[in-house]
Amino acid sequence: MNKIILADPQTLFRTGAAKVLAMEEDFRIIAQCDDPDRMCRAVATFPGSIVLFASSLRPDLTRLLMLFKTTHSHGIVIAENWELVSGYVQQGFRGVVFRKVTASALAECVRRVAAGEIWYRQQVTLPGSTEPDSVGSRVRDRLTPKEMRIVALIAQGCKNREIALRLKTSEQVIKNHLRLIYDKAGVSDRLELAIFTVHHPALAQAATAAGVRLLERKI
Repeated sequence: MNKIILADPQTLFRTGAAKVLAMEEDFRIIAQCDDPDRMCRAVATFPGSIVLFASSLRPDLTRLLMLFKTTHSHGIVIAENWELVSGYVQQGFRGVVFRKVTASALAECVRRVAAGEIWYRQQVTLPGSTEPDSVGSRVRDRLTPKEMRIVALIAQGCKNREIALRLKTSEQVIKNHLRLIYDKAGVSDRLELAIFTVHHPALAQAATAAGVRLLERKI
């Protein structure tokens, strides 16, 4: 069984990645962290782990590599889409994935690194080209404010009952909204919705903002 630690400041990405990896029989998520200190404590507590961590956490890479070495752990960098990955591999990290990684590629990377291999693919972008998130923007604009709040709670891993309690409505109403959301996003279930949200920045940003407003309302 491969022990996996997820460290990323974005709740949506952690949730989506955890759901993807949890579907694999040989993977076990043992910790999720949103800052470098928690990540380092988790690595020290669970030696021999595969550590997926975001470059945006900006940890001390030299110290982190030393920690991985002493705990017999391996690090996989979650790079932002504009970064060059070769530098991470040259420093000694075993794998690199981009934030837009597909579910199958993420699982393959973890499995290859666990087997002692090095895995990465350099993202190719043509000079001067941009990739606006037109799909995410289109879905975002089709969702109502209430539907966006539901997407935010789905991405946080909430079940229908919890969502209904948070939004002060019934589970049946939530189910009705989810059917509409699935149709608008072109997905078939809540897992696909969470992954779709993570992979489309325009939608992820809107869902994160909706989640923050929900938290402020609760406080």
